[in-house]
Amino acid sequence: MIVALIIACEVGFWVLLALGLAVRYLLKRRRTSAVLLLCEPVLELVLFAATAIDLKNGAEPGWEHGVAALYIGYTVAYGHYTIRWLDGHAAHRLAGAPKPVGAPRYGMPRARHEARLWLRTLLAAAVACALLQGAVWYVGDDGDISSLRAFQWVALRAAGIHGLVALAYFVWPKKAPAGEEDSALPARDPEHVPGLLVRRTGKDEQ
Repeated sequence: MIVALIIACEVGFWVLLALGLAVRYLLKRRRTSAVLLLCEPVLELVLFAATAIDLKNGAEPGWEHGVAALYIGYTVAYGHYTIRWLDGHAAHRLAGAPKPVGAPRYGMPRARHEARLWLRTLLAAAVACALLQGAVWYVGDDGDISSLRAFQWVALRAAGIHGLVALAYFVWPKKAPAGEEDSALPARDPEHVPGLLVRRTGKDEQ
């Protein structure tokens, strides 16, 4: 059941996102779009509740519970970032907004961008580990918690590896080829581009 719910939540995330952006920019119904996009966190609550109920009903902790925790952690940390990124591109293609500026490619701006992404991965790992630790406490010493512990280490290793990659950009900053400038340097990268804002002639609509 948990595996099917994880798949349903993943599909639901993209369906709600597509519907929300289509309603916002094609049908021009911003309130309805906001409601659809605000339903995204509900999927994570449903998955979390179902996982807790499954364990409460006596299910043996398995890999599916670990994957559920990792999925929730990832969407908590990267879900809003993904929505904002896609919203910027939808606004450009469907509403005539300026093309979103890509992430910096070279030097310290790229290193800082990678560091901010690593902080998101760190948040995802923290959320996943907290959920898994809650499951460990719930099961207790008498149950088999090996799979839950294993996924805690998966989350920590992922954060550690990403941290080393981000650090490498500071130690060995990537240099722009001769004669090429990083067009993203003067502007803000997507991490700081306000989401759900479209500039129109004569007014700003929020």
